[in-house]
Amino acid sequence: MATSYDDDLYGWAMEQAAALRAGAFSAIDRENLAEEIETLGRSQLSGLVSAWRVVLLHMLKFDHQPDRRSRSWALSICDQRDQAADVLADSPGLKRRLDEAVVRAYRGARLDAARETGLPLHVFPEECPYTRDEMLTRDFPIDPRT
Repeated sequence: MATSYDDDLYGWAMEQAAALRAGAFSAIDRENLAEEIETLGRSQLSGLVSAWRVVLLHMLKFDHQPDRRSRSWALSICDQRDQAADVLADSPGLKRRLDEAVVRAYRGARLDAARETGLPLHVFPEECPYTRDEMLTRDFPIDPRT
């Protein structure tokens, strides 16, 4: 292998993939390859958490600022639900970490909601007030004139 992991990640990755396909296992950079595979898995969990964080943020805003409800919040919830569903479809192994993902997503959504609404943090419950089913299926009726 001619390309260094530290100098050219893309080139290194292409060489590692070629070595794997060729069965040239002695040429594999095992430690860095294992780290990259683990990082890929963590990025899938992060993608799920990120999508659910936006869903929860807009749910909190919807519930705590009824006079400011907007079509964009409802559309964002729909979009991020789809994003989360795509992540889970691509990585069904994440299903065993769904509770953890909700906790992580809510922790960030709560802080975001306080920052975006200007309401004190204590207004938002410390633990997620929504079930996973509510996160995935709750309807958000919005006046079509908005």
